[in-house]
Amino acid sequence: MKDLFSPYELMDLNLKNRVVMPPMCQYSVTNKDGIATDWHYMHYVSRAIGGAGLIIIEMTDVDPDGRITDFDLGIWSDEQIPALARIVEACHSYGAKVGIQIAHAGRKAEDAVVPVAPSAIPFDSDSTIPRELTTEEVQDMVEKYRKGVNRAVQAGFDVIELHGAHGYLIHQFQSPLTNLRTDEYGQDLNRFATEVIRAAKSEMPIGMPLIMRISAKEYVAGGYGIDESLEFSEAYKEAGVDMFHVSAGGEGAIAAAGKPGTHAAYQVSLAREIKQSLNIPVIAVGRLDEPVLANAVIGNEDADLVAIGRGMLRNPYWTLEAAVQLQKEIDIPKQYEFGFPRITR
Repeated sequence: MKDLFSPYELMDLNLKNRVVMPPMCQYSVTNKDGIATDWHYMHYVSRAIGGAGLIIIEMTDVDPDGRITDFDLGIWSDEQIPALARIVEACHSYGAKVGIQIAHAGRKAEDAVVPVAPSAIPFDSDSTIPRELTTEEVQDMVEKYRKGVNRAVQAGFDVIELHGAHGYLIHQFQSPLTNLRTDEYGQDLNRFATEVIRAAKSEMPIGMPLIMRISAKEYVAGGYGIDESLEFSEAYKEAGVDMFHVSAGGEGAIAAAGKPGTHAAYQVSLAREIKQSLNIPVIAVGRLDEPVLANAVIGNEDADLVAIGRGMLRNPYWTLEAAVQLQKEIDIPKQYEFGFPRITR
């Protein structure tokens, strides 16, 4: 029977358990050059020591003006590869596999002098009005994603995640609220994302999975819901996505359409619908910090992997603590055996 500590295999990706550390921005690149720092090294490697099966490095941007802030990670330059490779190698030494989330913030790039977007629509009244990308610039943006994925492969990552959620650039092209273009990228809202997916796959070794993070529901007036996200996810799957990381929201200020749930597991039903309808693996995320609950998501086959965000920010050793609570055996560093005697082999 499957549980949180069952191994998992997807193509050439082999995980020792189903626990994922999802991408969470650290805003800690003090030199503003996009290069990972000692903070990032300690932050991610400690979660590998702590037993996570898969660690996904935070949103890492394909263009300097694609960062949420100037303190974000980048992957637009070869100079950014070595620091990422150092993190990957260290995490591997503790048995974790490592992914990276490739992205562009689009109109949500707070420190860009003039952010770019599919259409000149600001995120809110306090945001800068973005400049609409020309058709040629959109095509150039696809190339930037391709080059970013190429650098990630050079750095030794085990899996790539494209960020198509939370109101960032790919999501902005997908949403009818933010894409009012009249060219081919407006006539087909799936086009930009599918071109990015194909570009990414062209740089990835055969057997390396491609994950896509999506917002399966927009919590804004006039926003799309699960029916629409099933349609575009089917197109993404056909383009080359191997797994979906199912989140929600992020596009525009929350309005009359309702607000995201605040209860535990409030997005699991969306992950389950994507998984069952498209017959594709999914990662569930969103208030799943309680080990019994995370374990149930796997046991009930609602999702294939479970992402633990805030829980891992609070505790790098969340996975080891979960094993204690669930009475599961797990390999731990010998230096910590006295702290976890009940799960030491």
